[in-house]
Amino acid sequence: MLEAIMHGMILAFGLILPLGVQNVFVFNQGASQPNFVRALPVIITASICDTLLISIAVLGVSVVVLGSYWIKTFLFVIGILFLLYMGFIVWRTKPRNGQEPGSSLPPKKQISFALSVSLLNPHAILDTIGVIGTSSIKYTGFDKVAFAIACIFISWVWFAGLGITGRIVGKMDKSGGHLAVLNKISAIVMWGTAVYIGSSLFH
Repeated sequence: MLEAIMHGMILAFGLILPLGVQNVFVFNQGASQPNFVRALPVIITASICDTLLISIAVLGVSVVVLGSYWIKTFLFVIGILFLLYMGFIVWRTKPRNGQEPGSSLPPKKQISFALSVSLLNPHAILDTIGVIGTSSIKYTGFDKVAFAIACIFISWVWFAGLGITGRIVGKMDKSGGHLAVLNKISAIVMWGTAVYIGSSLFH
């Protein structure tokens, strides 16, 4: 069981560490919200979505998703449209300036955008489901459960850490200048991911 736990933690950390749309969006909201509690909707939503994807992967549903051309194509198209739209919204979002409230996303938008960057990002879905699902095949019974829980645990800790780190950066940036740059970078990452997904679709 210890081997399964360590394997799950290392694998989950390796998958979640790279700078992706989901990570950028969670960090961005942590930085732009007036306090950490206000960023909890995006943190919890992203964590729940990862929990769902990991559970699906371990249960073996990944075989259905990866094996269906039409499901993959549908995910790609929807994902591209959402990433383009979210990039536009984030690009136009103005950070807080001093004590004046800015246009940081309200809870409902945080949740809807977190859902879309998590569940409508086909590249992330195929990576998570493909890698974790494939790796879980070697385990059975309690070992498989331990592997899945380890992956899920790392996901929750990581997103909470991103939100906290973002809040620290947001507090340090009183003028809002750094957050404005972060918004632009976030939007570019989203658009770049959309282009990458589009090129993958045609290949």
